Amino acid sequence: MGLIVPLALQALEMAIALAAAPLLTGFVRKVKARLQRRAGPPLLQVYRDLARLVAKEAVVPEASSWLFRVSPYVIFAATWVAAALVPEFATNLQFSWSGDLIVIAALLGSARFFQMLAALDSGTAFGGIGASREAMLASLAEPAMLMIVFTVALVAGTSQLSAIATFMHSGAEGLRLSLALGLVALVMVGLTETGRFPVDNPATHLELTMVHEAMVLEYSGRHLALIELAGAMRLLLYMSLIACIFAPFGIAPPGAGPASLALGLLSYAGKLGAGAVALAGFETTIAKMRVFRIPNFVGAALMLGLLGTLLLFMSASL
Repeated sequence: MGLIVPLALQALEMAIALAAAPLLTGFVRKVKARLQRRAGPPLLQVYRDLARLVAKEAVVPEASSWLFRVSPYVIFAATWVAAALVPEFATNLQFSWSGDLIVIAALLGSARFFQMLAALDSGTAFGGIGASREAMLASLAEPAMLMIVFTVALVAGTSQLSAIATFMHSGAEGLRLSLALGLVALVMVGLTETGRFPVDNPATHLELTMVHEAMVLEYSGRHLALIELAGAMRLLLYMSLIACIFAPFGIAPPGAGPASLALGLLSYAGKLGAGAVALAGFETTIAKMRVFRIPNFVGAALMLGLLGTLLLFMSASL
């Protein structure tokens, strides 16, 4: 009995990461449409799209290899594991010991690597363009993510997410400029990694501007459904990261009872809703950047993360 409850809670967290991701994407689309005075698609439209894709046949290019067929499963699995390792409604679950920020960054980097390889393996011009642009952004986004990890780890004394959430929830550190810089940098990296404005437009297939969409144009059927679901989980992951590190209020502590767990679930749903509204409002008021200006945006995130780390080193040496 002592092992069943922790395993059940961990399974619930994995199920939430899988099931709530399409709903979050649909909610962002709905709020964005309302802000633009449009009716917008139904909240459950993303689920319907995924079900329709699963029912269709997966068409594979003749020039592609086994890598093209295997990559969607690797991308989906790596993203799902990374999203499930982020504490959503409770800390110190069964596999919390593996929920490390460096591990999550490595899983996301592995998913990106296989997506770029699959885009090149398709042998199309669009795939090559998308992979080259993704590599350009990754060369700045991954170091920026590592700088954010170092900043948070230096403040909390660990890179383990459950311990970070517990430390931040205690309020022992208070307000720090380095954490504010890390928050802004994490938001910028999240917008880049999820292909949102102003980096990319997830609703367009214009070859002059698209980045992420160019890499998946050759996919169809269940393969495209896995990639789309992984993209939705990536958005959920970054919102969960921001909530876990910078807004851990309401999260259930170790050994919490049913009431605390229910409160953690409600607070987590509220954080996701607030994040979706903020994202929709931001995308409504800003235009997409030109492709050659995007490195400046991602580079600014890298500089903010580096500045946060340097401020901590300077304060420690005084």
